[in-house]
Amino acid sequence: MSIFIGGAWAYANGSLHLGHISSLLPGDILARYYRIKGEKVLYVSGSDCNGTPITIRAKQDGVSPKEIADRYHHEFLECFTKLGFSYDIYTRTDTKHHHEIVQQLFLDLLEKGLIYKKEIEQTYCEYDQQFLPDRYVEGICPNCGAKARGDQCDYCSTVLEPLELLERKCKICSQPPIKRLTEHFYFALSSFQSVLENYTQNAENRNLWRENAISLTKRYLKEGLMDRAVSRDLPIGVSIPVAGYEDKKIYVWIEAVSGYYTASKLWAKETKNDDSTFWNSSVTSYYVHGKDNIPFHSIVWPGILSGLGKESLPTHIVSNEYLTLEKKKLSTSKNWAVWVPDILEKYDPDSIRYFLSINAPESRDADFSWKEFIYSHNGELLGAYGNFVNRTLKFIEKSFNGMIPEKVISSTIQDQVNLLYHEVGHCIETTTFKQALEKIFELIRFSNKYFDDQQPWKQVKEDTESCKVTLANCIYLIANLSHILNPFLPFSSSKVKGMINSTSVTDWRPFLVKSQYLSNVEPLFERIDPLKIEEELERLTKQSE
Repeated sequence: MSIFIGGAWAYANGSLHLGHISSLLPGDILARYYRIKGEKVLYVSGSDCNGTPITIRAKQDGVSPKEIADRYHHEFLECFTKLGFSYDIYTRTDTKHHHEIVQQLFLDLLEKGLIYKKEIEQTYCEYDQQFLPDRYVEGICPNCGAKARGDQCDYCSTVLEPLELLERKCKICSQPPIKRLTEHFYFALSSFQSVLENYTQNAENRNLWRENAISLTKRYLKEGLMDRAVSRDLPIGVSIPVAGYEDKKIYVWIEAVSGYYTASKLWAKETKNDDSTFWNSSVTSYYVHGKDNIPFHSIVWPGILSGLGKESLPTHIVSNEYLTLEKKKLSTSKNWAVWVPDILEKYDPDSIRYFLSINAPESRDADFSWKEFIYSHNGELLGAYGNFVNRTLKFIEKSFNGMIPEKVISSTIQDQVNLLYHEVGHCIETTTFKQALEKIFELIRFSNKYFDDQQPWKQVKEDTESCKVTLANCIYLIANLSHILNPFLPFSSSKVKGMINSTSVTDWRPFLVKSQYLSNVEPLFERIDPLKIEEELERLTKQSE
């Protein structure tokens, strides 16, 4: 079975914040799980280095767009590595490879008559003497009245054209732009109305997409699909490969979603593999992103793929709702954010992964609060999971010189572990990650209770053989819990594997520990001082003033 996982491409115009990680983390959980199962996995993403946000940031900082893109691409790579993201390839949209393949896709659609030229009115700033890219136009959303950009309203998720905005102004100089005629290329998206209706209905019938993706996509389809511009007057990006139009660039949303395809081609080239199995009708694909990216993955990208004659339309749309911060909307402009490089300096990556998974905005907005983050680490990771692992291993070290007892495992415990593999596997495959973690922690709580009820500290004095059975059962639980937790908490899972000397297991099923001795037993997690809560809140308030 071939599994394709595409993580959304973050704009390389500023640091990542927890909202980004919250929406992207499901991709890594899926990739790790399917690899353990032995499936053929391709997990791709990259930095979006072509968009308007980068040119805006470059102007603000007085440097070239390339300097901005380089700075944040390298920072993203470092953050994803520290968080344990296991991309098969993480690339960028300003490579020669990406440009050439996107241009070829453009020409293929042009040849099929699915891209055509059209003269349109566009916003033009007389003060700056340029046509304005969508994100250079700001105003009021005609649909809900909120502040919006020229490409989309983040508040009501309406996809917009700049001229639809009310009270338009240029983001560079704040002057109202005028309308001026210009020629652009358009993609005949409207011709895929019935194809995409059937496709969406099928996804809904099979329960493959998140509810927000279904409802939003059906809304767009009900309104009727419009042909979308595929070119823009932009300073950087992929040039239109048509004579006389080289100064125009391929519209970032068409070009960025094509990055999933160009990244797979780059992976194939670099690893001398064949990526065609990830682009045929038998592939299972997961597209992982935030709510604001839904239409580009559920309509635009399937439309492009259909136009190119590809059968591999996205099967699963994994679209998180928003993450708020201390009950307030995240705001990068007001610096109301927890920046990923900062949190990684001070906290365990598994703590971050755990909190963002157990509190994931899967079906409604979720909140990150420093109090809950620190309490969940101390209470659940350290107090429940870490405590069970530590007390078991320390007891074996002290009472049996680190030798793991070999005994027949209780059938009741084996049944519970077997059921957990089945339930958690199902939850991961159907993208209900919170529920998966809840089920795992139910077994962790059972394991702690089992240890307490058996009282090995008494058994070791009164009935050594019974004590050995208790500890063998506990080691069996620890080994399998850490294996099931691997997609969620890869660092601590690796630590447990090292301490119990368990061989690498490449299957999603229960196993017995074959090693005889423990080694290098140490606590899985360190306690976080609750005084940190006030420190972090104070720091957050100060940085946003």
